[in-house]
Amino acid sequence: MPITPLTAEHLRPVTLVVFDFDGVFTDNRVLVDQDGKEAVFCSRADGLGLQALRRLGVGSLVLSTETNPVVSARAAKLGIECVQGLGDTKWATLRQTLIDRGLEAARVAYVGNDINDVDCLRHVAVSICVADAYPAALDVARYVTQRSGGLGAVREVCDLMVESREGPGA
Repeated sequence: MPITPLTAEHLRPVTLVVFDFDGVFTDNRVLVDQDGKEAVFCSRADGLGLQALRRLGVGSLVLSTETNPVVSARAAKLGIECVQGLGDTKWATLRQTLIDRGLEAARVAYVGNDINDVDCLRHVAVSICVADAYPAALDVARYVTQRSGGLGAVREVCDLMVESREGPGA
């Protein structure tokens, strides 16, 4: 799909932004210590962006293939709902979430970075990939962030959502 500029018109109807975790909130690297404990790098700026979404009444959700305490811990710190350990069922989980919430895919943005995000990206109104996403994901995205995963891409999406409702520089 050709990449088009993401405009306020695209974003205004969005009431839920769904994020992948690894490669979106993180730079897709993992630090593993001698005991097997994992750590990741995230951007602190994402927290302020997610607060702005809440202020606007826009929901947010993390869907992660991984089952890892670091995902839960970061999501809890950011105050964002998180479902993890999804394996190959990301789209099925998102579809059921939309049914449960009475929400149409036309009101959803999805932010991903890899092949396990492709089905979700294909089925929502606003499909977004981070700048350093895997080519198969980029092929189906409508918009690509300027920033890479873990380096401000989440904040960039949040800022664009705010601007769509409050104008540039809001």
